[in-house]
Amino acid sequence: MKTATVNGQEISAEAVNFEMDRLVRFYMNHGMTMDEVKKNLGKLRDKALEQAIGAKLLLDQASRLELPVTAKDIDAEVAKVVEQVGGEENYRQALAAQGISEESFRKELEKGARVNMLVNQACAHVADPTEDEVSAFYAAHKSEYVAEPKVLCQHILVKTEAGDGEEKKSAALAKIREIRERIVAGGDFAEEAKKHSDCPSGRDGGSLGWFGPGMMVPEFDKAAFSMKKGEVSDVVTTQFGHHIIYKADEQPGGAQTLVDVHDQIKDLLRHEARGRAMDDFVADLRSSAKIEYKDATGCSCDHGGGGCGCHGHGDGHSCHCHD
Repeated sequence: MKTATVNGQEISAEAVNFEMDRLVRFYMNHGMTMDEVKKNLGKLRDKALEQAIGAKLLLDQASRLELPVTAKDIDAEVAKVVEQVGGEENYRQALAAQGISEESFRKELEKGARVNMLVNQACAHVADPTEDEVSAFYAAHKSEYVAEPKVLCQHILVKTEAGDGEEKKSAALAKIREIRERIVAGGDFAEEAKKHSDCPSGRDGGSLGWFGPGMMVPEFDKAAFSMKKGEVSDVVTTQFGHHIIYKADEQPGGAQTLVDVHDQIKDLLRHEARGRAMDDFVADLRSSAKIEYKDATGCSCDHGGGGCGCHGHGDGHSCHCHD
């Protein structure tokens, strides 16, 4: 796997993974399927590395400029995080679990806020896409906008482990069957999930939200999509244990209209336009930076703003960089 250093500082695997996660989520939100993600993992990983390099250059530039961030700004960012994790107690627990003090976390948020300010400055000239541009993009890519079917489900899990003995396995199966009987007899699925589910979703009544084909393990996936709306499944056994599923709603797949995808396309075009502006901005930063790449063979290339050509010699591998 290719790695890189910027001005002598290594780009961490965590930084690349962070960018990779952002890329995958963005492209999946804009129509890329999980199969397409898997086919393009190499390209996505390379792109994630480049974005991590860009993020490092932006962070260093923002630090040099000392863009003004107030304590009030950081308080607002902390409040967003607290809301995202479900409250002050969860926030404290998350910091403790990662071994991070609140002071250190606030400093990281301050760095991020400065980078956001720098990005907004670099993209200040970028206009929003026009309605004509949105319509033209849809017309050119209409065949790509086909929605997969989706289902909205709740589930209850009674866990089993690979090393469980027969007695423990039998007890788990008996427990999930008893839960199902109570629900079929009129019991509340969400309450049973809160009391008895071994899945973290139990806190939310077993809700899994909307999901499409292939997002769950095969046995669960098959059951969820074969059920009728409003049904409670029989016991479904997967690698995680025994489940029962309630299918709350479903959406059929099919072609999407411009109205369906208007905001999605507008967001994509805006993202691409800002991306081009940031590419230009980061290119200027790269021109004065020393960036070294190293591939899985141990070959390394140093360059600033120039190109890099790699040439093999017999069984060896050497790199020659040129301006």
